[in-house]
Amino acid sequence: MSKRTNYSSGSPWEDVVGYSRAVRVGNVVEVTGTVADDKGELVGGNDPYLQAKFALQKIRGVLEQAGARMEDVVRTRMFVTDITQWEAIGRAHQEAFGHIKPCTTMVQVSRFIDDKYLVEIEATAIISE
Repeated sequence: MSKRTNYSSGSPWEDVVGYSRAVRVGNVVEVTGTVADDKGELVGGNDPYLQAKFALQKIRGVLEQAGARMEDVVRTRMFVTDITQWEAIGRAHQEAFGHIKPCTTMVQVSRFIDDKYLVEIEATAIISE
């Protein structure tokens, strides 16, 4: 059986809800839904592009902790509260992954745990051996 390693962001919600920022099993890294929040502070204000950009930076950071790179990402999922903002959110995704082109999905949801969040992004990476 492959070794499992959990990665924490230090968020108090991780223990309350029972989740990890990321989990690596073998050469697969799963990154949980990531929003534009830094230590309880919203980053990017009411700008979906800036929120997406910050969430992708957080994803990059935890991937690196887990021994992965953005180039290892094979799938992303983007959840948004206003699908009419798809171009701004898509631009942030393209800047992070344009040369990698992972599979992706973008869907509109009714809301997040905090109404200030406009986008939440998940990622799956497979580390090449």
